[in-house]
This record gives sequence, structure tokens and C-alpha cells, in this order.
Amino acid sequence: MPRTSYSGLSRRAFLAASTGVWLSMTTRSSQARATGDPSLAFDDNALIAATHRVWRYDPLRGTRRELPSPGRVATLATHPNRPGRIVAGLASGSVCISDDGGNGWESRAAGLPSAPVNAVTIAADDPDLIYAALRDDGLWKSEDSGRNWSFAMDRPWQNEAEHDPLALASVALETGMGGIWIYAGTDAGLIRVPDCFCRWQAVQPGNAMDALASGKAPPPEAPLPEGEPIHALAVMPSHPGTLYAALPSGLWTSSNGGVVWSQLADGAATAIAVHPRDIGQMAAIIDGNLKLSRDGGASWAAPSAT
Repeated sequence: MPRTSYSGLSRRAFLAASTGVWLSMTTRSSQARATGDPSLAFDDNALIAATHRVWRYDPLRGTRRELPSPGRVATLATHPNRPGRIVAGLASGSVCISDDGGNGWESRAAGLPSAPVNAVTIAADDPDLIYAALRDDGLWKSEDSGRNWSFAMDRPWQNEAEHDPLALASVALETGMGGIWIYAGTDAGLIRVPDCFCRWQAVQPGNAMDALASGKAPPPEAPLPEGEPIHALAVMPSHPGTLYAALPSGLWTSSNGGVVWSQLADGAATAIAVHPRDIGQMAAIIDGNLKLSRDGGASWAAPSAT
């Protein structure tokens, strides 16, 4: 069958095609997700996939349907305790939210600067608390489901320079300071900040108070590869110490909050999503192709879609 094509798309784009070819990518050098990388997120049992178009895919039934699009989506976030809520950060510099699984969208950006949204995440312990990383700006938060936004934190300082977060994840591990962590992936590596926003810290054993007392991070045990951008982060909701990262060198996983990492899959990875309840079910984009796993990443296969 002929492949349907669309002109003017960015490096990786989802294509709606009656021919059955529903996902196609091109490649380019690494940038923030706001430039048009595809994003993935599980909304209950459904996988949401979006760039300029939005798809809702049922991996078990192998069915998919196109949803209305709020614009060019750069990043997605969902919450295991709020099925139907999808947060979309737009390349145009806005945040849109759907509370009905993507069938309708509302722009919620009061107080948010007009800058491309690189990454969004929803607080693990509060589905109404949303964080957004803006390009060349910093970290913003909304405590009322995106209706109002306030500045939370400057961009992280790594390797003697500020770096934009390309990926965010809210990780429900105690910080020792009365809250939980916000992890960020940049083009300079992994970093995190307590949700009291005292300061960005390298990922190391112990809590935030231990890090402040020591004054510096201990030598890394088994970190992510150096010199690679982190395109996406994901957390296993039932095991918050289990993290996943998508890098040009592949998919990586950690079972202890990001201190020790091991490679889960080869190939250039740009997106990763984990089912909210089924710890074996995952989705990723590897080498420009959507891949699904039902065994925790031990094996991957292309989806079927009708």
C-alpha cells in the first residue's frame, strides 16, 4: 500500500493514514521535545501518542482512533489516580488539559509565559498539581489543574551552565524535607529537586538533607551514559523507585531512584510510557518506531492497529 505523507512536519511525526500506516518518523539532532518529538503516556489502559495529531490506542485490542488535537503537542502527562486527565504541553507555549480522555481540550495557561513547553509532569501525590518546564525559562507549577501558574525554580545548573529540562517526572520518594522529588532530564544528564524547591541536586543515595549536609555528591555508582540528552523519563507508579529513561543509546532503567542504571533496550529512544497498574506493560519509541512490551521490557514488538 502507498504511504501517506504530509509536508512540513518536524523530525518525527505521527501520520494519520487509512492505509494502516499510523506511525512514521524522521530523525534529526537532539533538541527539546517542544520542537516536535512524539510523546507517549498511558491513560488508564489506553496509550496516548501525540505530536501534531493525537491518537488513542488500545494495546490489548489493537484498535486506535484519532482524537481532537489542541495544537502541536510537545509533551504529555497523565496520572494513575485520575483516569481521563491528559496534560499536553504545546510547542506554541501553552498547556492544554483534557478531563475526558482527549475528546475535548481546554487551554489553561494563566500566568504562564509564552514559551515552548519542553516537559510536563503531574505530582505523584496530587493530580491537581502540575509542573511545566519552559524553554530558556525554568520550572513552573500550577496547584489548581493548570488554571493558574507560578514560577517555581530556575533551570538546573550543570557543567557550569544552565540547562533546559527536556523531561520531567514526579517521583514519590521521600526527600527528608517533607515532600517528594521532581526529576529532570537535560542534555547534560539527570538531576532532581525536592518539591520545596530549595535547590537542584545530583542524584545520589540518601535524601536531600544528606546531600545538603555532605555538600557534594559522592562518586556515581552506575549513572546514565554521559554526554547524552535525556529525551523522556517515566516512573512505575506502584514502585516509585523504578525509573525509566529514553536516551540516544537506548532505554535505561533504575530500581533505586536513579542511583544505579542498566540498559533495558538498544536503539535510539525518544519516548517511554509505563502502564499505571500493569508493571509489565510499557510503550516506547525506539529507532523511530513505536514498540510495546508486555514483560517489563524484556522483549519489544511493533503494535498492530485497526
